[in-house]
Order: sequence, then C-alpha cells, then structure tokens
Amino acid sequence: MRVLSVVHSPEARTELFARPGHTVDEWAFSGGPPSGSYDAYMVFGGSMHPDQDAHHPWLTGEVDWLRAVIESGAPVLGICLGAQLISRAFGAWSGPLAGGPEIGWHEVERCAPDPVLDVLPGRFEAFEWHHYTYAPPAGAVELARNDRCNQAFRLGETCWAVQFHPEVTHAQVLGWIDDESDPAPDADALRAETAAKIERWNELGLALCDAFLAAAERTLARAA
Repeated sequence: MRVLSVVHSPEARTELFARPGHTVDEWAFSGGPPSGSYDAYMVFGGSMHPDQDAHHPWLTGEVDWLRAVIESGAPVLGICLGAQLISRAFGAWSGPLAGGPEIGWHEVERCAPDPVLDVLPGRFEAFEWHHYTYAPPAGAVELARNDRCNQAFRLGETCWAVQFHPEVTHAQVLGWIDDESDPAPDADALRAETAAKIERWNELGLALCDAFLAAAERTLARAA
C-alpha cells in the first residue's frame, strides 16, 4: 500500500510505523497540502496545539483536508496532535488538559472491542506526552481512556485516533526528554523508566500499526 504520513516536526516523525512492505511518504502541511491520493493516512504529533492557527496558519488547511479524507472513507490513524485535529475537524472540543500535561508512562484502559485496538491488552501502560486533550466527535466510539482523558476513539468504520504515542522509539523519547523547551517532570526517572518499558511498548506499537494497516487493506479489498 501507499501510505501518507503527515508529520509536524522533525522530532515527531513516522518512526516505528514506517513498516516494511508499504511505501510511506512523509509530508508536512507547512509546505502546503499534499498532492495525489494514498491508500491510507497516518497523522502524527507535534509541539504545536490544534488551536494555534495564529502561529501556524497551515493548521486550518490541514483540518479541512483531514475532514475531506475521512469523509471519503479512506483509512486514517491519528496520533496525539493527529487525534486532536480529527476531533476539531468534526466540530468537537479540544483544549488544555485539566491538571497540566500528561507526560511519561500512564495506565490506559480499553472501553470497547475494536478490530484495530483489540491487539492491545485490556489494561496497559502507554507512553504519553501531551498538553491538550479533546472530546471525541459526535458519533465516535470511545475505545480507551484513563483518569485524565479520553485515550482512543473510532469515527465511522475507517478512522482511528489515539492520544498516546505507540510509534515512539527509545532514541526519540530520549530526545524529547532532553528538549529544554518542554521539560519532563523528572527527567532522570523518566529515562530509567523508559529504558525498562520501551521494548514491550514497541511490541504493542508495532502490533497496533500492523492492525491498522490490515484494516486499511480490507477497506481497499472491499472497494475493489
């Protein structure tokens, strides 16, 4: 399949989700809208927030494009900022997370069966790094949550969104921890915890990506 990976900063790219056997093109909306069509779309995180149009004018165009792609029935997976932008695209609220950012390893609980998220355990520790949250759009199915916010939803039959970061590598997390512009609450403790937990988290992340790509392939087969 041909997959478009929408990225928002050099520090938050496709990472583990550049899976062998698929052609993955990365694109940033700061360079304008992408051309052509793809079999599936993945929208990743970034340091900006979904309501910062004044600082990032291209956000408006990305939201409009994302709405059109999802309404077309194309398979879409949004991660962190990507999930927040999907909510915005369909008229749902997105704003600062009450109580401050959720950074590090946090427990998440599944809420409903789903053909993609069923590869994850009923309860699992997820890697999080976000200052904003969202309300799932009208008609969405809540798939996972914790005591801070919604953690995953499905919109229609071909769009998934997760607030946590299943795509991260160990090196990527260490880079985020070292970024003084967005400090972790306890950097040394987070480095140690990440070293102990990242291998299992990467296994779950790869399983989630492969489940999404398999769902995308089923969508293509039905349309053929």
